[in-house]
Amino acid sequence: MFIERIKELREERQLPLRKLAAALDIDSATYWKIEKGERRARKEYIPIIANILHADETELLKLWLADQVAAVVADEKELSNEVLSMVKQNLEK
Repeated sequence: MFIERIKELREERQLPLRKLAAALDIDSATYWKIEKGERRARKEYIPIIANILHADETELLKLWLADQVAAVVADEKELSNEVLSMVKQNLEK
């Protein structure tokens, strides 16, 4: 979700990935791996990406967090819905 959205925004704004990589202080190859889903973006990149792409930082953070949670529970598909429900209940306390 997150990587699809940042790629979509970057392409809409016709921003070369090397410019976004430079703003994040990473090389283009590393950024390319993030967009391809081979590496995970760091949380501290989100405000920078949001600023450069003129995007809603909260939206990007939600998408990033959703991807993080999905990655953790991906191997336990049968239990994932139950686990997510338990997490939700715990957060509501």
